[in-house]
Amino acid sequence: MDTPTFGSVLGRNGQLPLPAGVILVVDDDAALNRLIVAQLERAGYRARGVLRTLDAQEVIHEEEPALILMTIGLPDRDSLDFLREIRMLCPVIILASNDTINQAISGLKAGAFAYLAKPVRSDELEIVIARALKSESLERAASFHRGWVERLVADPLLGTSAAYVELRRQIRLLAQTEAPVLITGENGVGKCRSARAIHDASLRAQGSFVVLDRTIREPAGLESVLFGEETGSFSERRRSQTGLVEVADDGTLYVPEIAHLPSGVQVRLVRFIESGMFRRAGGNAHVRSRARLIIASEHPPEALMKVGVRRDLYERLSRFELRVPSLRERGEDAIEIAQQVLRDGASDRMPELTLDRSALAEIRRYSWPGNILELKFMIARAAMLAGTSRTISAAGLHLPRQIPAARGEQGISLSFEQLPTLEALQTHYVETLLARGNYSRARIAEVMDISERTVYRILQTQRNMASPD
Repeated sequence: MDTPTFGSVLGRNGQLPLPAGVILVVDDDAALNRLIVAQLERAGYRARGVLRTLDAQEVIHEEEPALILMTIGLPDRDSLDFLREIRMLCPVIILASNDTINQAISGLKAGAFAYLAKPVRSDELEIVIARALKSESLERAASFHRGWVERLVADPLLGTSAAYVELRRQIRLLAQTEAPVLITGENGVGKCRSARAIHDASLRAQGSFVVLDRTIREPAGLESVLFGEETGSFSERRRSQTGLVEVADDGTLYVPEIAHLPSGVQVRLVRFIESGMFRRAGGNAHVRSRARLIIASEHPPEALMKVGVRRDLYERLSRFELRVPSLRERGEDAIEIAQQVLRDGASDRMPELTLDRSALAEIRRYSWPGNILELKFMIARAAMLAGTSRTISAAGLHLPRQIPAARGEQGISLSFEQLPTLEALQTHYVETLLARGNYSRARIAEVMDISERTVYRILQTQRNMASPD
């Protein structure tokens, strides 16, 4: 077999990143192993070579490798089994001879980043190692920010205000029941987290907390997702698809917006609440589930039947209601939540930041129409744009200007980057109602107290403006 040669291309001109961790070479060909390790070290990497998986495990326990180069056909253990064990630690690149190419392809399916055929060409090794290290770096950064954002959204229940204390008290009481719960509150106040808090404080905490995807709007698709589906004719073997009601057995099923549920689905939920039984779509057999329903809405209870909620479903849910207060009602809680966001985001990549007096005053002034969700993402954005600064000012928050609501219209809050025209406001309001998915043109005309023809004209004008010349 030809002996591969490696030039000085790895780390050439200092362009390739040098990871903090070691690159581990696992190959029972001692000469090739030493050659690869020496080349990696000359290129500026820290590298170690071992001949067996047992020795590789010792190195892995001593320090976290940045990347592993591993041959197929190791003498002391099945290489693919070892790959499955280590693939989550760091990128793994397989070195394969001609007679082990099929195993190398299987290794890709098992989680390897890539494979290289022996004899290894220096330029190929350069490209693959660079891609693997870059991919790992990007994935870790993305994972960090993903995890941070998930934490931001996941735990809005912070604060010491009277509204917060009352919310927590009601959650504790509701956790002691098994009945369905109706949660209401504006967008972004933390309705899903409140539902999760009820679940976590109940005897169902060991069961699943299942959330319906709020993007599913088609009645047929929604019914199958909730209650499952059976397919196949009488002459064929029946195939069953499990629905979320069944998945949440002994746990909690959270439905994020009751107004989006078609009437037929609402009827089935009423029957399930009454009996604990349901039938899969296309099936005849009754299935039992002990899932607890927690259903939410951004609409206040008195408006639910006006937006399409059936009276019989509302009556069964309204026995236990939980209203999650808006951030405007929670006083200084906004400051505490903002500071917690910064503490959660503090890391080596993002040093701990503080809010100066002007930022604190701006947070108190702003009415936060998007509630906790808006606050958290505004703070997260300001932190990411802070650069080398250790403080965030009011200007760094980039909060839009607000127009106070007219007297008698305290429930309306308007915020703009620039003052819009009345026509732009009207168009935006029509588009907002349409985006909710439960307003027809006739309904919009009724709500806005204008003719349906005017609604059509507004939409047509907007389409003409959006279309290219």
